[in-house]
Amino acid sequence: MPKALNRRARIWIGGVALLALGAVGCSESGKGEAAASAKPVPAVTVTVTATETATPAPAPTVTETKTVKVPGPTVTTTVTKAASSGTRSGGSGGSSGGGGTKATGTCSIRSNAGNCYSAGQFCRNSDHGAVTTNASGARIRCSQSGSSWRWTYA
Repeated sequence: MPKALNRRARIWIGGVALLALGAVGCSESGKGEAAASAKPVPAVTVTVTATETATPAPAPTVTETKTVKVPGPTVTTTVTKAASSGTRSGGSGGSSGGGGTKATGTCSIRSNAGNCYSAGQFCRNSDHGAVTTNASGARIRCSQSGSSWRWTYA
């Protein structure tokens, strides 16, 4: 509580001091005007000189644009066939066992971390238009989707 009183006291003292300075300033200003009217005031001359320098507009720049086609990425596709056991059950004429043409777990293009890409992931700039397989062997292509490039099923 003493801190609040101390602060109030300082505010009152400051207010009284400003009031006193204002009163002294008013009484002094009247004296100053009378004294100022008695003395001759020197004349003040102000000269302003403006200088403008014209700079020529820059000449147009002519550039020649050359379009160079960059070859696309090299894509290597690895196809792995499952080994057949050599014995088939005849009679049903169906598809039991045997080798397929579907790749199992191989992908020719891998991420920087060494993983196979999957559909929906973003493509690197160097993979635009490339075709590879995902981890399960389905073919995926790097194609533009809106404003970005993503891996989609081919």
